[in-house]
Amino acid sequence: MSEENSTPGFQIEEELKKLPARPGVYIMHDAKDAIIYVGKAISLKNRVRQYFQTSRNKGPKIEQMVQRISRFEYIVTDSELEALVLECNLIKEHRPKYNTMLKDDKSYPFIKVTIGEEFPRVVFSRDLKKDKSKYFGPYTNAGAVKDTIELINKLYKLRNCTLSLPRDIGKDRACLYYHIGQCPAPCQGLISSEEYRKSVDGALGFLNGDYAPVLDALQKQMDEASEALDFEKAIEYRDLISSVRQVAQRQKITHEDGEDKDVLAMAVDGSDAVVQVFFIRGGKMIGRDHFYLQVAPHDTKGVILSSFIKQYYAGTPFVPRELMLETGIEDHEVVEQWLTQKRGQRVYLRVPKKGTKEKLVEMAAENASIVLRQDRERIKREEGRTIGAVHEVERLLGIDRATRMEAFDISNISGFESVGSMIVYEKGKPKRSDYRKFKIKTVQGPDDYASMEEVLTRRFRHGLEERRELDEKGMGYEMGSFSRFPDLLLMDGGRGQVNVALRVLESLGISLPVCGMVKDDFHRTRGIYFENVELPIDTHSEAFHLVTRIQDEAHRFAIEYHRSLRGKSQVRSLLDEIEGIGPTRRKALMRTFQSLEAIRDASLEELAAAPSMNRRSAQEVYDYFHGEKQSGVQVEEDG
Repeated sequence: MSEENSTPGFQIEEELKKLPARPGVYIMHDAKDAIIYVGKAISLKNRVRQYFQTSRNKGPKIEQMVQRISRFEYIVTDSELEALVLECNLIKEHRPKYNTMLKDDKSYPFIKVTIGEEFPRVVFSRDLKKDKSKYFGPYTNAGAVKDTIELINKLYKLRNCTLSLPRDIGKDRACLYYHIGQCPAPCQGLISSEEYRKSVDGALGFLNGDYAPVLDALQKQMDEASEALDFEKAIEYRDLISSVRQVAQRQKITHEDGEDKDVLAMAVDGSDAVVQVFFIRGGKMIGRDHFYLQVAPHDTKGVILSSFIKQYYAGTPFVPRELMLETGIEDHEVVEQWLTQKRGQRVYLRVPKKGTKEKLVEMAAENASIVLRQDRERIKREEGRTIGAVHEVERLLGIDRATRMEAFDISNISGFESVGSMIVYEKGKPKRSDYRKFKIKTVQGPDDYASMEEVLTRRFRHGLEERRELDEKGMGYEMGSFSRFPDLLLMDGGRGQVNVALRVLESLGISLPVCGMVKDDFHRTRGIYFENVELPIDTHSEAFHLVTRIQDEAHRFAIEYHRSLRGKSQVRSLLDEIEGIGPTRRKALMRTFQSLEAIRDASLEELAAAPSMNRRSAQEVYDYFHGEKQSGVQVEEDG
């Protein structure tokens, strides 16, 4: 893996030095930031470094994968068992290219307590259902689960029959387990449901983590058996202790309720803070993200977390049913009401105090600390590319705010199937959930100015209508898809495009700063046109790189939409407009050149040499694309 192939700002060798010697999951990304491999490790430090050691024989598949690694990230867990379950969840969610051996639907066992029954049982299950039962797990060692269920039944004297009680009380004789003292025979009515429930509560406590007393008792029994030279019994206790300890590694990665949750925790060091968010969907942890914040030294964690929640969930299209927080926030009720309104269903903010949920929050906090400690410089570089670049644009234009930028572009082939694109950048990053496509309805032919006027009019008119509806409902503008207006409007062109935008905004009574991204003869950004002045821009600045990325993204998104509308029949209909080109010659041209772009770029001689073509028909095609009447024709491709 060469440093030239790595993500800008991510130095492989430097990041390898920061890996902790802890269990966890590592995630490999390629140059396009796609996840190409997910793996687990007892020691992240040792396992991940092995991929980049040239002396190791990794095999052709792994060698190929390593060559594609641009960066990696990792999630620290408390045990290899947790890492394995998280690995499985991430692989099923992202389907990485090089995880072919792990792409299965293997189910892991659970311990199921049938608390919906009057006399509950503790049973083995591979299915996690939304029923009245309580589930614990998942676990990776089915044998250990079965041993633990057997142990629980022995310790708490719970039934393991399938009788329907109390309906079947007295219908049959008591079983062997009653006669050997392992069951109080609720099937015979020899114990009340209240007394039986006390034993069930003890079993639930054990499964929830209160297993120290049981381990102490087993240890004492094992020692006593050893002293009595009953080594067979001592080995039995030893094996039971081993099974209990393995099951006692409670899994925080999967939850039996199957709900959608976000887990939020943070690490703070002076004016720097990192908030870690774990995403749990359908009861399974499928990913995480972290966010770097600048905070005041006196800010408490509650203040920081409250501010983050408001900013983050104002811009995300999905709000889960529950937010599990590391600490409480002062405006808890107001934020909960706001999130409930945004989701359309009740949202809960909770601070877990015990059990697996608390452990999950602790894991998020620990990973936040690792990010803050080891990735601080890389995060700051990323901030420079995003927030820092936004501030540079603000200073260049002399405006107070450019947090949200919208850029527009038009794509067509000789006016055929003209489309417009709207892309959105927030805080220097693309916000793809707010991208929009427009199919031009009122303009015929390749008139980019008129097409742009239509797109902008539709976008902002729709936004004004949405604002009125939201105002009537007493709701914020962030609830709509068009009601949020940009702080800065970026046009893919100079004075002409800017004037079109200003004219549209003025006609609708909207005041927004508008600038144009001016290109040189090589289609590269050379400056920004703003308030009738072309402002030079340092080509080495982060502002320049941000504006270029926005320009390229608007162009890419427009062309991508245009291509989706260009089927073979649509391409052929353009050739039908050329005099002398009928179905036979049209098919011959497409068979010979394969695409409209290749036909446009072909010479007169190449066109004439195609089957069914002659000099006159070739001249008609050539003139259509290159003659004076079509001098403005452009066939737009990648960038």
